Amino acid sequence: MKSKACFAALLLSVLAAPVSAQVAEKALTQNGITFISGGIGIDSQERLKAREGEFNLKLVFTLVEGNYLAGVTVSVKDASGRTLIEHDADGPFFLAKLPGGAYNVTAVYEGRSQVRKVAVRDGRLRTEYMRWPANPQGDFVLPRESAGK
Repeated sequence: MKSKACFAALLLSVLAAPVSAQVAEKALTQNGITFISGGIGIDSQERLKAREGEFNLKLVFTLVEGNYLAGVTVSVKDASGRTLIEHDADGPFFLAKLPGGAYNVTAVYEGRSQVRKVAVRDGRLRTEYMRWPANPQGDFVLPRESAGK
């Protein structure tokens, strides 16, 4: 009987675990390029921040109004136009470790594209902010906090 009670307590503790205790972000590789995305929730943001030194390109996706975005499709092409990465970002942050050089980055949110030419170097993080205007029919824009609070 004691083992049933222990099993029930263990099951309850697993079921009651917070959603933030989910598996950490996983680094992926395409065409020899390592990348990672995420950043939904404070825990995920902190894990990604701690790993920034492993990468040399960081993309941040937001609305112009400041809200973070997820579900942005990212494409990274080298200078010759060859696609190195095609990925649907799991959150507002995307990190990649690219060989030093010039790249074309395309990010698509709700059918609206942004294209950037970026140059990256080994050992130095390049950060690009990609912002889209809010769509009043689909985006829930949080009001900005006032500076006087």
